[in-house]
Amino acid sequence: MRGSWRVTAAAVAVAVTMAGCGSSSGSGDALTLYNAQHEDLIKAMVEGFTKETGIKVNLRSGKDFELANQIVQEGDASPADVFVTENSPAMSLVDSKGRFTKVDDATLAQVPSQYSPSSGNWVGFAARSTVFAYNSKQLTGDQLPKSIMDIQDPRWEGKIGVAAAGADFQAIVSAVLETTGEDATKQWLAALKKNAKIYPGNIAVMKAVNSGEIQAGVIYHYYWYKDRAESGANSKDTELKFFADSDPGAFLSVSGAGVVKASKKQAEAQKLVKYLTSRNGQQILSDSKALEYSIAKDATPNSKLKPLSELKPPAIDVAKLNGPKVVELMQQAGLI
Repeated sequence: MRGSWRVTAAAVAVAVTMAGCGSSSGSGDALTLYNAQHEDLIKAMVEGFTKETGIKVNLRSGKDFELANQIVQEGDASPADVFVTENSPAMSLVDSKGRFTKVDDATLAQVPSQYSPSSGNWVGFAARSTVFAYNSKQLTGDQLPKSIMDIQDPRWEGKIGVAAAGADFQAIVSAVLETTGEDATKQWLAALKKNAKIYPGNIAVMKAVNSGEIQAGVIYHYYWYKDRAESGANSKDTELKFFADSDPGAFLSVSGAGVVKASKKQAEAQKLVKYLTSRNGQQILSDSKALEYSIAKDATPNSKLKPLSELKPPAIDVAKLNGPKVVELMQQAGLI
């Protein structure tokens, strides 16, 4: 999780590393990638790109909306060539300010249309599913909510956990807003204020569920899968429910990539975005320990995950997920 959608005016301090070589010397000839995805995943994908093309890449890593606002503030002076995020609302912010160049048609064609905005100004390259993590010693299948909207029921008071301040959960709230409308979302958030315990991140929510501190929590799938793939220490007494039937709780969050309009290396930047959605780039994603979903048309899925084809997410235009409005509603509810 990469932090809240709160908009800040201050510039972001970001760590700079050099992919494909041992130092940052000669970085003037390299692409600059503003990265809000998990750094280990993007490093692996960038290394594959550099190996294939010879083009080096500087990573400047930060949080979704911090980097998005930095690109907007920098305007035509931005050193960023490419921007990638964990969740799509930060991409929409940059797009709404006219700070992207249209992605090449050949790149857009590599990914199903539902994972990119109709503008074609950025493209999805990875996804993560919303899940309901529950303590298998405290709850049985028939006790689980049929919809994420059901966790507003008073029976969940003090028994449910969320990472309210994080961009991940706020993306999920954005899906609730888009699918159910503002009035229903306000009611749901007001109930969560009463029912939910607030944690600093998805991992903290999962640990609390696993220990029995709470009965269940709303997280993204890969936190559980990664823990199970390692030791299972924080998930051994936890199972996942995938909501179905286009429920807002079945929301699939898309990670985006776009070419920054200010880039002086447009051709090379387009190549990087194309690589992220290519067969080779997607294979690195599928084989990685990130355990996120590869989404390109010819991608080979990670066999450890519930198949993407079996997920039943709501049909949502990725360009309509509204970060600022969600923050406003969550602040009104007292959740952040």
